[in-house]
Amino acid sequence: MSANGREERVDDYSDVLIIGAGISGIGAAYRLQEKNPHTSYKVLERRARIGGTWDLHRYPGIRSDSDIFTLSYPFEPWTRPENVADGPDIRDYLVQTARKHGIDEHIRFNTHALSADWDSSTDTWTVHTEQDGTPKTYRSRFLFFGTGYYNYDEPYLPDFPGLDEFSGEVVHPQHWPESLDYTGKRIVVIGSGATAVSMIPSLSEKAGHVTMLQRSPTYMLSGPRINPIVQALRKVLPGRAGYWGARIYNTIFTVFIYAFAKAAPKLSRRYIRNYAKRNLPRGYPVDKHFKPRYDPWDQRLCAMLDNDFYDAINTGRLDVVTDRIDHIDPSGVVLRSGQRIDADVLITATGIQLQALGGVLISIDGEEVKPQDRFVYKEHMLEDVPNLAWCVGYINASWTLRADLTARAFAKLISYMDSHGYTHAYPHLGDKPMAEKPAWNINAGYVQRAGHVLPKSGTHRPWNVRHNYVLDAIDHRLDRIEESMVFGRAPVRVAPVA
Repeated sequence: MSANGREERVDDYSDVLIIGAGISGIGAAYRLQEKNPHTSYKVLERRARIGGTWDLHRYPGIRSDSDIFTLSYPFEPWTRPENVADGPDIRDYLVQTARKHGIDEHIRFNTHALSADWDSSTDTWTVHTEQDGTPKTYRSRFLFFGTGYYNYDEPYLPDFPGLDEFSGEVVHPQHWPESLDYTGKRIVVIGSGATAVSMIPSLSEKAGHVTMLQRSPTYMLSGPRINPIVQALRKVLPGRAGYWGARIYNTIFTVFIYAFAKAAPKLSRRYIRNYAKRNLPRGYPVDKHFKPRYDPWDQRLCAMLDNDFYDAINTGRLDVVTDRIDHIDPSGVVLRSGQRIDADVLITATGIQLQALGGVLISIDGEEVKPQDRFVYKEHMLEDVPNLAWCVGYINASWTLRADLTARAFAKLISYMDSHGYTHAYPHLGDKPMAEKPAWNINAGYVQRAGHVLPKSGTHRPWNVRHNYVLDAIDHRLDRIEESMVFGRAPVRVAPVA
């Protein structure tokens, strides 16, 4: 309603705007229309295709580093035999899911959300975007960020002296050029995280030789691409029950591995080291290249498939070098030890940069909101920020386990507000003192470099960010939606154009 008492009419209005059409965004759209079938929504996707991470990353060997049965949606069973799926297959699954449930009709592609401002007089968000390079504005009651937690545009790249002098090709996996032909070439992969471990076996099949250059070792464990236990469950249990059997098995297995590693770190270290020793050539310097200084799950474990990484070493197609870079010259990498590695291609698998809310600038009545200054509420809302949720997955389990809990909680909140006539809701800590702890309790480089961009975690519910799916699932069942929440109604009503 405007100052003269007339009702304000808004173009491109919807009840909910979902930012991102990846796993989080597609899942949020499904749960929203399931719980609130009369609620209007749009999905704003910056890219030209569905998929998010699974559309961005196209390097050889791209795959999930968690099992696909928990990475897939509980409402849309994974039907293929793999227990760990390749990136293109995951993207196809997302496309088919969106099409099956009519979600694709709500997606606006090539739409880059830049800023969002909350208007307390009307209880609406105004989102400024660029659509195919043209400014376009959207309005909504609610915002859901399915943007993940890292910067799609700028991966992390250390300042390697002499990198500009290298005469070959320099590639970061996040921006893999599909035209790159590395057949028969000498490749140096700088980094030893999940990306490097999944990429290298595929690279070694065509490359002349691959060297993985790491500053320090990383924990690696192998799992089967097709798990015989999972396949047996799917064979014995009929239809959807087989999918749920596989999903429950993988959830229990993942929770057990993490709990065991944290409870018995010395035993876990010994097991992983012995596993490496059994699967690498006799006399291989395991302690130099595969014995980290930290305990398992102080950083995320890297997953091999069917020992493919160790097999590449056994066949001589892969060398692992543990050293630091002194400088890069036109023909390769010179190490601090004095050793040099000649290369035709350098792949900088050096990690990601964290980013909150997809880099969208958030403000309330024109005042900027800095996410790092706010506590997280129930792991998906921000302190004193109305009608907004942000989906962030687990560090020790598949992304979708938490994404689905978040999507369901968001849909439940909207249903509750509509049934009570509320137009805004936000979590409020008030004057209560709250101790602070890291939101992510791992020592990964990307967390250590950019912890200042993440919202704060408290130490007790509902402000405690934890990475425990079992406890979160129980809390979700017993959730008190009014806990630490402020509800209200706007003085002005905004009506959409019919």
